[in-house]
Amino acid sequence: MTKDQSKKFKKKISQKEFTKSFHLNWDIAYPILIRRAKKKKIKFLTSVFSSNDYNKIKKFKLNNIKIGSGEIVNYPLLVNISKTNDTVFLSTGGSNLTEIKHAINILKRNKSKKIILMHCVSAYPVPKKEINLKAISYLKKKTKLPVGYSDHGLGSEQILVSIGLGAQVIEKHFTLKKKLKGPDHKISLEPIELKKTIKSVRNAELFLGRENKSIQKSEKENINLIRQSIHTSKFIKKGKKLSKRNTILMRPYDGLCSMKFYNSINKYYTKKNYGIETPIKISDLKKSK
Repeated sequence: MTKDQSKKFKKKISQKEFTKSFHLNWDIAYPILIRRAKKKKIKFLTSVFSSNDYNKIKKFKLNNIKIGSGEIVNYPLLVNISKTNDTVFLSTGGSNLTEIKHAINILKRNKSKKIILMHCVSAYPVPKKEINLKAISYLKKKTKLPVGYSDHGLGSEQILVSIGLGAQVIEKHFTLKKKLKGPDHKISLEPIELKKTIKSVRNAELFLGRENKSIQKSEKENINLIRQSIHTSKFIKKGKKLSKRNTILMRPYDGLCSMKFYNSINKYYTKKNYGIETPIKISDLKKSK
């Protein structure tokens, strides 16, 4: 039990007593929660803290399992999970890269499975300077696995930043009221906050787009308006030679592109009369030999 969590209790209690204070009966609570999640079209996910726990929930056929940060060195649990095809969400709080890779190797020992690493800092709450979101791209690079972010910070700004750094899954504690007794309420989001955060995350995903640089549909119609092209700066008679003295760069982008013609403009003669500030077209020019 952390110092911050112990503050919620008037007297000193053991970690076992602390856990018992918010423990649910698996056989009663889980069927209710699973039915509720299904009704709300939410995928049900749970954490397990021992190999025996994992055996108990197999009957629910969840196909997904969360391994909390503290269990990344729980060898019997990791081995047991390795024997199934369950998708694993592996939290990495309090661990280093060597420990993380060791856990991954054990989980992959018997059957192939999808593993999503969850960058996490096991502090409640995490100081801002220790949230260390750059670990997301680091873990992705070092393990070649998808990486998410399990947030123990206050608020939700860091969640949006994590999306920009490549987090594919977000975990955030949820509560009905931050002032309730028990662990983690302080770092949790209340209903309205959670709703706003989810909306912001979905917007952030849209903002990211694709990893390329191409002309977007919405800007195509503006390209001719914002770019300059070569126009006449004065009246030019048919057969006259163009030069930088009788041409000018101006909007819109309906004349010659200066990137292609600016340094060679004096090699062209007009095949028609041009009025002032008229866009020059290549079809109306003749190149000198």
